[in-house]
Amino acid sequence: MTFEERKALVRGYLGKTVTIGIDRPVGYVHHKEKYSLHYPINYGYIPGVLGGDGEELDVYLLGVSTPVTEYTCRIIGIAHRANDVEDKLIAAPAGMHFTVEEMAAAINFQEKYYETTVEGLN
Repeated sequence: MTFEERKALVRGYLGKTVTIGIDRPVGYVHHKEKYSLHYPINYGYIPGVLGGDGEELDVYLLGVSTPVTEYTCRIIGIAHRANDVEDKLIAAPAGMHFTVEEMAAAINFQEKYYETTVEGLN
């Protein structure tokens, strides 16, 4: 997937309602080679949609404080990674709004390891 295709894919989801699968719910601990990553928010993917890394397109779910296995939500933002092959979508329950700063703070637990800028839904 080219850079342009990757950007077009993620931007095409802004404002859309999707059902996501959650494979790293609130409280999940992902053991990496040099550190462990604790997930304070639900994190998942859009089933059947491939992202820049060739795996399903990842989604951060804000505004849901309990672990879930799937959720229907609205895509409200994008975490653009300048130093990676993929970008991440940011979602929230319908009617719930977050500023770009709030989104960036919520996903910083993982994005602090990348050069990330957050784009919000206008």
